[in-house]
Amino acid sequence: MKILSPKKIELLAPAKDLECGIEAINHGADAVYIGAPKFSARASAGNSIDDIRKLAAYAHLYSAKVYVALNTILKDEELKEAEQTIWGLYHSGVDAVIIQDMGILEMNLPPVAIHASTQADNRDPEKIKFLEKAGFSQIVLARELSLQQIKDIADKVTVPLEVFVHGALCVSYSGQCYISQAMCGRSANRGECAQYCRLPYTLQDAKGRTIVSNKHLLSLKDLNLSDSLEQLLDAGASSLKIEGRLKDISYVKNVTAYYRKKLDEIFARRPEYVPASAGKCTFSFIPDPAKSFNRGFTSYFLNGRQENIISEDTPKSIGELVGKVKDVEKNFLTITRKVELNNGDGLCFLNEKGEFQGFRVNRVEGNKVFPAEMPRITLHTLLYRNFNQSFEKQLSKKSSDRKIPLSITLEENNFGFTLSGETGDNCSASIAIPLTKELANKEQRQVIEQHLSKFGNTIFEVENISVDFGRNYFIPASVLSEMRRQLTEKLLIVRKIRYKQSYRHIVPNDYPYPEKSLSYTGNVSNVKARDFYRRHGVQQIDEAFELKKTEDAILMFSKHCLRYALGYCPHYQKGKAPLPEPLTLLNNHYKLKLEFDCKKCEMKLC
Repeated sequence: MKILSPKKIELLAPAKDLECGIEAINHGADAVYIGAPKFSARASAGNSIDDIRKLAAYAHLYSAKVYVALNTILKDEELKEAEQTIWGLYHSGVDAVIIQDMGILEMNLPPVAIHASTQADNRDPEKIKFLEKAGFSQIVLARELSLQQIKDIADKVTVPLEVFVHGALCVSYSGQCYISQAMCGRSANRGECAQYCRLPYTLQDAKGRTIVSNKHLLSLKDLNLSDSLEQLLDAGASSLKIEGRLKDISYVKNVTAYYRKKLDEIFARRPEYVPASAGKCTFSFIPDPAKSFNRGFTSYFLNGRQENIISEDTPKSIGELVGKVKDVEKNFLTITRKVELNNGDGLCFLNEKGEFQGFRVNRVEGNKVFPAEMPRITLHTLLYRNFNQSFEKQLSKKSSDRKIPLSITLEENNFGFTLSGETGDNCSASIAIPLTKELANKEQRQVIEQHLSKFGNTIFEVENISVDFGRNYFIPASVLSEMRRQLTEKLLIVRKIRYKQSYRHIVPNDYPYPEKSLSYTGNVSNVKARDFYRRHGVQQIDEAFELKKTEDAILMFSKHCLRYALGYCPHYQKGKAPLPEPLTLLNNHYKLKLEFDCKKCEMKLC
């Protein structure tokens, strides 16, 4: 009977920059994704090749990986620079490049692994099978998929599947939103989304009647699948991804640590799953995603369509629920408090006009809160904390230690002593020091073990020490310290040498694409992308919306449905009379018509 090896599970964290990337590793990430110098879907989060090289070198000490997002669509005049950038990334030691533009596969590429970005709209099993055949090493699935859909895909492919588990949600299928390009010439597929989905809108029916006024109807709550990680692993996911390449360092620390702890709890009872990198983390704080930026949480469509996925009152962070206003005095509030408050906290609430506003806490006395400036607020108003002064102060300091377990052995040889070390992931080194052997008057074993265990600020932590002497030898403390220092240096060198960058040559083939034609939604913006699709059997290829604005184009394809959200879905909710259609979203000078495709269970904006 064949014994299967445990499946390596990757916790993938975001990095706005080098500092965030290092802290993601320190707080338990098995891999980090970071923006390339250019051509990243977060145009404002680019990083230099040198910083990416430094991050890769640091991550690889823990056998963790670094993926670089180069996931915009490219114009013809950008192809050469993009190719040169990928070569630069390869030489910097990265483990994969994340792309959307299929034209990249027609380039002269280095042997670096290529991942399919979620911007490539990866929700159809046949398309994902095609991407596997085309040579992708990992595929980032669409956020809208259910557990069953993920399982169905995993059953059809062998390529590792990457699933978002936390962070901001795009209301559109990724790569299928053209509103920003249509409204102001800033393309989401080019990393310049203006986030029209986060604006307030008024919804009107065909008769011009207002159904909802001035609400953020397209702004979704944030994803949080922390209670479904085990089900995701069992469904076939192997990489669990935290969104947030624009998030600050405290967010990265807190959320990464939270998911690290969650996964480690699963691994402790499910030995068929193991972490994809080395090292154990200890934290000086209690991770809690409610204390970092969030718009409220949802599991989205993981367990089917559900209500209450919109953050309709504000697109900003609401944080964690604090309590309810019990009394309002001239310069303080009395509240029923659920959490400990601190001077300097930021609190927010929904006012009588339905608007979110906030204030800073000047001081706290029991259940009395003294604002820096007294807000207009009514009794029974719910209060939320979107800035936790004490928590942020904790995270502004060193907040995690990540150590690789080490077993060391000290033994005598013919001319002195040998110190050997081996880590849990089978990385080993030895150093020998010539030394005249002197017998000690007192027992030395405990003293020697104490000196050898002091690996201090290194990445190693001693779990086991073996002192294998035939007699009770005396070794000066200075010699033990030098042996320990030399062993640390050699172990670090061995780890660097042993780490294998993810090499993969993509061999072009003609495996057929699932469709024979591509509209503007195929996002084909350069000659190489057209060549790619033609080689795979696509006969009709339209230009990307960014190159040729299509009249009467659908500007957004979304699984989120406003008819369902308002209780008017003819399939799921049959209690209300249907609204006269078409429905329209209005915001100042913007007007978007809604269409509903009940067969696909989707909403479209035109």
